[in-house]
Order: sequence, then C-alpha cells, then structure tokens
Amino acid sequence: MAAPKRGRSASAQSKPGRSLALILIAIVALTGGMFASGHPKPRLGIDLAGGTSITLEAKADQGSAINKANMDTAVEIMNRRVNGLGVSEAEVQTQGDRNIIVNIPKGTNSKEARDQVGTTAKLYFRPVLASEASTSAAASPSPSASSSGSSGSPSPSSSASPKEKASSSSSASPTATATSQGRAVTDGLKADATPSSTASPKTSSSASPSASSSSGAAATAAKLQAEYAALDCAKPAQRATAGKNAKPGESTVACGKVDKVWYKYVLGPAAVDGTEVKKAQAVFDTQNAAGWQVQMTFTSGGAKKFADITAELAKNQQPQNEFGIVLDGQVVSSPYVSTSITGGQAEISGSFTQDEAQSLANMLSYGALPLSFKEQSVTTVTAALGGEQLHAGLLAGAIGLALVVIYLVVYYRGLSLVAIASLLVSAILTYVIMSLLGPTIGFALNLPAVCGAIVAIGITADSFIVFFERIRDEIREGRSLRPAVERGWPRARRTILVSDFVSFLAAAVLFIVTVGKVQGFAFTLGLTTVLDVVVVFFFTKPLMTILARRKFFADGHKWSGLDPKSLGAKAPLRRTRRPAGPAAGPVDPKEA
Repeated sequence: MAAPKRGRSASAQSKPGRSLALILIAIVALTGGMFASGHPKPRLGIDLAGGTSITLEAKADQGSAINKANMDTAVEIMNRRVNGLGVSEAEVQTQGDRNIIVNIPKGTNSKEARDQVGTTAKLYFRPVLASEASTSAAASPSPSASSSGSSGSPSPSSSASPKEKASSSSSASPTATATSQGRAVTDGLKADATPSSTASPKTSSSASPSASSSSGAAATAAKLQAEYAALDCAKPAQRATAGKNAKPGESTVACGKVDKVWYKYVLGPAAVDGTEVKKAQAVFDTQNAAGWQVQMTFTSGGAKKFADITAELAKNQQPQNEFGIVLDGQVVSSPYVSTSITGGQAEISGSFTQDEAQSLANMLSYGALPLSFKEQSVTTVTAALGGEQLHAGLLAGAIGLALVVIYLVVYYRGLSLVAIASLLVSAILTYVIMSLLGPTIGFALNLPAVCGAIVAIGITADSFIVFFERIRDEIREGRSLRPAVERGWPRARRTILVSDFVSFLAAAVLFIVTVGKVQGFAFTLGLTTVLDVVVVFFFTKPLMTILARRKFFADGHKWSGLDPKSLGAKAPLRRTRRPAGPAAGPVDPKEA
C-alpha cells in the first residue's frame, strides 16, 4: 500500500507554498529596510539628475609615481575639498590607473568645483596674529608644538576659545583666562603692518618711499581688520570664501574648527611651505602619558625656517605665539609654542584621539596633492536635461515591457499570468535593491544602467519561455500537466542556469575591463541576472506547481496555453489511474 507514495518524486513532495512565502517575506523585509533607510528611490546619476562631471588625468611631474597609493591619497584629498563646497552627494573615484572622476550632482557651479578639485593646493605654516571663536565658548588652553624631546612648558593662554591643552613635557599647563579679543586683533594687525626695516633714511629722498610704504601697509592692515570683523566662520558660505586667492607672502583671514567650534583667524605671511615637511606620523606617547601625538620631520631648509618662526612666536603672548597649519585656505590646527624648535623635528601634542592624530599627520604628509592633474573634460548636465533623459529611458523600458507582455499573452495565453507575475516580482526586487545600494555602496542609476535593466527584461522572460517550452514538450509526449511540470523542470533548470551564467560572466568581464558609465550597464545586467535565478527558483517554479493542480490548467483549457490538442500531443493524452493492490504492478516514479 505504501509503494505509490514512495514512487512520488522529491519535487512533487516539496511544498511550493514555503518557497513563495520565503520570497514574499524577503520582499517585505527589503522594502521595509528601504523606507527605514530614508531612501525610497534609487539614487540617480549625473546624466539623469543633472550635475557636473569632471575627468582628471594624473601626471607624474612632481617627482611622485602614479600608483594606487598616490591615486587613493588624491581621491581622499579631492573628496575633502568637494565636501567643503557643501555637496553631500558628491562622488570622487578612480577610473582606470590614471584618471579620477568627480561627480557633483544637481548643477553645482562647475568652475568652483574645478578650482577646488583640480589644483595642487599648498599646505602652509602661517603665524597667527589674532583668533576668535565665531560662537561663544569656554576658555581652555590651545594645542602646542614643541621640539621633539624638549621640556619647555607651555605658556598661559589668553584666548577665549576652547582649544586643547597640549605639551610635550611632564609639567602642568596653567589654565587659560578669558580676555577680550579686541586688543589682540588690533595689536596683531599693527605688528604685521609695521615695516621690518629699522634703518634710518640718510637723505630726504628716501623718506617719501618709506612713508608711502607705511601708508600702504596701514591700508592693507585696515582692510584685513575689516574682513576679520565681518567674517563669521559659523556660516558655510563665508568659510568657503575666507582667504580665497590669498598669496603665500600676504596676510589673510581664515577659518578653522576646534572642538566642534568654528574660529576665525588673522594669519601672517607663510613662514614654512608644506612641501618642506619631510615626514609626519601619528604616534602614541607612552613615556610621558601625553597620549596621541603627531611627529614631524622637516627638510634641511624647512628646519631652519621652522626654527626661525618658532623663535619669534615664542616671544609673544597668546594667540600670537601660535602658528596655523593651513590647508586649502582652512586652518586644520593652530598649536602654540613656548620655545624655539630646532633640530628639524617637532611634535604636536594634545588631547588627540587616534583618528584625529592620524588625520592631521595625513594632512601634513599629503596636504598638497601627491600628483598634478590635467583636466580632460567637464560635462555639465542641467536638471531639465537629466529629467528628459530619465523620461526617455523609462519610456523605452515601458515599451519593451509592453511588447514582451503582448507576446506572452498571445503565445502562452494563461501561462502569461505566471510570466507577468514573475516579471513583477523581479522588477520589485530590482527597484528595492537599487534603492538600498545607493546609500550603502554609492550606486547611482545612470542611463546605461537603465539600458541594462531594459535588456534584463528579455533575459528574465527568456527563462520563463524555456521552462514553459519544456512543460509543453512533456505534454506533447502524452503526459498530464503535473508530471509534465516535474519532469520538465530539471531540464529547464539546467538550461536556465547555463544561460544566466553566461550572461553574468559577460557582465562581470564588462564591469572589470571598462570604466565610467559602462560599468553601470554591466552592474545592472549582472544584478538582474542573479535576481532572475532567484525569481525562477523561488517564485516561478513553485507558482507553476500550484497552478498545475488547478482544473483550468490541469484539464488543458484552450485558453490555458497548455491545450493538448493545439500542442499536438500523442494519444493517449492521459493514463488511467492504476488499481491499488498487488495486481497494480510497479509504479513508474516518473509518472507519479
């Protein structure tokens, strides 16, 4: 009596409802994650959303080799510069071995972007003439720079800004006292404006140039003081223009962030160039319990300049005993000194975290781009043009999908419901996953990616057609629908897997060997190919197994697409049920 049950195949004994429930649960979970992430729509690329795309080619004309390390460093610095424009969705990525692509969405000023990312900006050490917090803050000591291994104590701070306490010695630093900044600003500007020469004029003819020079310096100081008074570094727009186009030999204003508070600075002419920093590294000081420090080593020329400027700064009171480390016009650190730093080595110590110390060390080492770049192309796409291209891409996809649906309905009739439902599930999964990939890996849907999704419609429909034709072949052999589904599936499965593997391999090779927007096409094609396998195995096959039990399909209705007569099935179309008992004979498991 048990023989007929054992004759049933494993596929027939499986429960297709579980597979359908599994894929539906996955869809619900992914959709919930999409809405929870706050990105319910796929991220659009430059050609669809509008924006500026800049292509830069590296040139090895600064003594640095074009290698992965230098290219990655350049990408990191450019990304920091683009972010300074206030563009949160900007992308900076390498393209091949020598190119860098900068994508700034939604029509950001291309000229400003080109000035920010393409120039090999310099790192400078400038003396601080005056500083002031743009917002009210409590007072605390400023970071200090000291000679490596020296034991000089830091001087008291007169700044009202909350800067970190720093010292390379074991002696305690006195607490800063809050004082007015007005006098420091005026004194600093006057000191900068005073002519350095002390020689007396020997003739009356030399007095006029001296007076003219003094008058010009006073005018410059007055202008700088006005800029400083009007500067509010808490506003991003003013930070972006502070000290813009300032020459190294001129005094300037600048902004910097300390302990999450923005400061404004008046800085003197550059005393040391960043290229004269030979090496900088973050180290943890275990001997003096000073925590994380940044150690600098200067070139021979830089060591002399740094010793001279620190000797001058050590004579002054805070904040005029500080030097600002300026990168791209922004003060990234402003340590103070208490003694001249000689020997070509220095430490910047303070309450740094490991990440902060490493970041400062990287800026000192790679503040200027390690490579120079030649601008290859700049493409600006307006939001209106991007919308038109997106509309055209969606229209092409809708037309392609409509043609596929019409073909399925005309040729497969009732079976087209299975194919359309499978296409719908595949489309939902593709949309949700693309939306999630935007914030996670920075995937942007561009026009070639839309083309890849359109091509994927045909690939997905082809898998359904292979399965349906295998079922029809079994019916032509005279089998009923349920055995035909189970016998046709293994043969169709092999064909589908081989076909999708070839498509995925082509997409993978295309993604590896190409660059730029073509990678979007390859990525989308590969993603949809993988989803095709998932949908066919977990949705199409289980759904077909369930429908094979329904009378409309099982009896071969003429509108089911499985009519034995229209398919030219062999007689008999169905075999009669075998009698139970010993006389029944062996049961063919293939026909169970």
